[in-house]
Amino acid sequence: KAYQNGDLGKLAIPWHYFSSMGLGFFIRKLICWFIIAELWVNQEDGVEEGPSDVQNGHLDPNSDCLCLGRPLQNRDQMRANVINEIMSTERHYIKHLKDICEGYLKQCRKRRDMFSDEQLKVIFGNIEDIYRFQMGFVRDLEKQYNNDDPHLSEIGPCFLEHQDGFWIYSEYCNNHLDACMELSKLMKDSRNHHFFEACRLLQQMIDIAIDGFLLTPVQKICKYPLQLAELLKYTAQDHSDYRYVAAALAVMRNVTQQINERKRRLENIDKIAQWQASVLDWEGEDILDRSSELIYTGEMAWIYQPYGRNQQRVFFLFDHQMVLCKKDLIRRDILYYKGRIDMDKYEVVDIEDGRDDDFNVSMKNAFKLHNKETEEVHLFFAKKLEEKIRWLRAFREERKMVQEDEKIGFEISENQKRQAALTVRKVPKQKGKVAFNHCHPTSENTLKINLNMK
Repeated sequence: KAYQNGDLGKLAIPWHYFSSMGLGFFIRKLICWFIIAELWVNQEDGVEEGPSDVQNGHLDPNSDCLCLGRPLQNRDQMRANVINEIMSTERHYIKHLKDICEGYLKQCRKRRDMFSDEQLKVIFGNIEDIYRFQMGFVRDLEKQYNNDDPHLSEIGPCFLEHQDGFWIYSEYCNNHLDACMELSKLMKDSRNHHFFEACRLLQQMIDIAIDGFLLTPVQKICKYPLQLAELLKYTAQDHSDYRYVAAALAVMRNVTQQINERKRRLENIDKIAQWQASVLDWEGEDILDRSSELIYTGEMAWIYQPYGRNQQRVFFLFDHQMVLCKKDLIRRDILYYKGRIDMDKYEVVDIEDGRDDDFNVSMKNAFKLHNKETEEVHLFFAKKLEEKIRWLRAFREERKMVQEDEKIGFEISENQKRQAALTVRKVPKQKGKVAFNHCHPTSENTLKINLNMK
């Protein structure tokens, strides 16, 4: 007969237990096997047995054991379980988003006497954009879902078709800490606390505080790679969905990795603001007005056309700009601001060793920054070839970072800039002290600078 929940499941009984070990020993072993088998069957409840499954017992061809019951759950059923789990969580998630938008945000907008537009923007971020995106995504998932045979569903293409849309989570995740801080301030007033609780009850939402609901998008985007990895695990390579699921897994891992990377950058902006405050004679806009990451730093000789005079400077390459500083003649740890180069307007030109006719100088380990609009040229000399290679690699990394940021709309909010400025005011000033530890990149994908303050 076919075994059901509570039956033996699958037991492997060596033949020699019947003859050499005695009946008492065999019974004790059998009791242990019953317990293990119960656990197996409980995990495999509801799975149909295939034609090759054992029903009345057979001799395992790979060992001298009598096998009773059936094997572990088959791959198709496991894939169906994962598909059903994905569909179920997506439907519940859509309801959560709807509850946030209609139950909280919509009601807050009616109370201008309690909440300003700026406060609501900080608290809820781009939650409405996420809601609209997820509705379209789930509609496509439902079209691909095979209700009769879930394991035949092909949902991989849905993730690939919507891959660009998932980047909107970056803005939400980057804003989440500010949202929690703003919400915490509001909750100090009992009227706001009662208002949000009334919104929850009116919308008939589950008993979770508003900050719990606002956390769900952050949790959701992190869960996709885990779900897709599990789906790929139970998708046969000859399944029509296999290559799409594999590609979707790579895409979603990249999305979450980039979101985490940008969140890390935002956590470091305080240190960038502190560094700027330590540089003497600063002029012009703040670094954080355009940049959020120090990519590379080092000392080089520099000639700027038309002056043509060789000068030694310390350069700090950020996304979008490179800052030029001069060391104090006596206190070498003190820096003076000497200008900046807008990297959006320049292209990098590698130069072979030899004589340069434009500058009328002999060049070694040199490269140029050429202004695409005004024909201005900056000439740089690294001390060693290895250093020049690191700089060229850093410039490529800077352009790549800028392009990726533009793709997903990454930027530092005004609130985050204000918080960074407040943090700087609380830290004792160390005028001119170099705040970044030097770190030489060794590959294009591992350009990391230690931003810890000295």
